Amino acid sequence: MKNELQTESLRQLLVAQKVQLIEKINLERGSATSRSEAAVVELSTAEQSHAQNITERDTAFAIQEHDLAELEAVELALKRIALEEYGQCQLCAADIPITRLLAFPSAMRCISCQTAVEKTAGSDAAWH
Repeated sequence: MKNELQTESLRQLLVAQKVQLIEKINLERGSATSRSEAAVVELSTAEQSHAQNITERDTAFAIQEHDLAELEAVELALKRIALEEYGQCQLCAADIPITRLLAFPSAMRCISCQTAVEKTAGSDAAWH
């Protein structure tokens, strides 16, 4: 477990990251409340080709999905801090090095376990 000062600094970093992600998601959606409403706005320009509209929509959806996954990972990290489980690998229970947490504050696994998971699950395992 990290010392209390390190944990508090990382908690503040996670809270700031959460605020930024929420703001980014809201900006991406504009005034739309859902992905489908945001897609209608993306597809509203008649002069663009159908293929271009679909590509832009798919790209916007992918960015939104990435942001939502990152937001979920941040929220889970904040929950682990509250439960005093933060900084421990969820697989092997080893301490996650502070350098890894500074680079990726929502990390759930040590580098060895993360590497093993990514070999079997692929890059989708990055947030979980």
